[in-house]
Amino acid sequence: MQHRTELRNMAAPSLQKQRFELKYIMDEAQALAIRDFVRCYLDLDPHGEGQPDLSYPVHSLYLDSPSMQLYHSTINGNKNRFKLRVRFYDENQDSPVFLEIKRRMNNIISKKRVGVKREGLFQILSGQTPHNDLVLFDTSDSNDSSLRASQEDALHDFTAQVNQLQAQPVSHVAYQREAWVLPESNAVRVTLDRKVCCEADPQARMLIEMHQPTFVFGDQVILELKFTDRFPNWFRELVESYHLMQCGAAKYVDGITLMDKDAMSDMVESQMLAQQIGPRDHLKRRQAATVSSISK
Repeated sequence: MQHRTELRNMAAPSLQKQRFELKYIMDEAQALAIRDFVRCYLDLDPHGEGQPDLSYPVHSLYLDSPSMQLYHSTINGNKNRFKLRVRFYDENQDSPVFLEIKRRMNNIISKKRVGVKREGLFQILSGQTPHNDLVLFDTSDSNDSSLRASQEDALHDFTAQVNQLQAQPVSHVAYQREAWVLPESNAVRVTLDRKVCCEADPQARMLIEMHQPTFVFGDQVILELKFTDRFPNWFRELVESYHLMQCGAAKYVDGITLMDKDAMSDMVESQMLAQQIGPRDHLKRRQAATVSSISK
């Protein structure tokens, strides 16, 4: 029962299939001024109510290939790129984690997401498809058959990409998120992310605490304006009033760059050797993923 409640509470924004996403970097004083502006149009996300900075913690374990293919796709500015990550909100072993594929085509973002038990995640990382009882499908809307189908597709796609890329855990990224939402809709969403930090995590510890975190943007705050249709008029007023300049702010990629991408790549390869995962194992993974894709 606890799993279902958490799936309903934490997964709702991610059911949105496609949106536009614009990013801006600013200092805390400007972020507070923008908060006062935004609260005239949106409601505070319930998860931030009563919390310091009106924020809740977000943790993500990012996966990448031994050659850091997903990292380089962003560095090279590939128009069609994606990231593999596992999102979690606490380190309770009974809490679900969420497998996510976040794709970007220019400013257009699409996301696939499905919840699993932690044991299911480790089965995927070892090249297996998780047992059905380890997959936590969101059934909050029992009349929406497309919801179950989209989550099954997310599970299949995530597992296939892990196997095709020989993907391994690379980096734990964490931050405090202040989110403002449109009631009963995902059409407009504004987030302010603070204290963005990262740390190597090749063992997929999935713990909240970091031993030697790298603060990716220092004391700066990342503002994200998210919308599904046209750019709202009040978004335009916000950008013009505060003289905001759109920029890149890739938490995973910028964090890896600061931590030394070559060292991170060596770390992934060393972890594969430690787990005795070789090219033949991953060839089998890719073949299995291809067969599964064809038969689907």
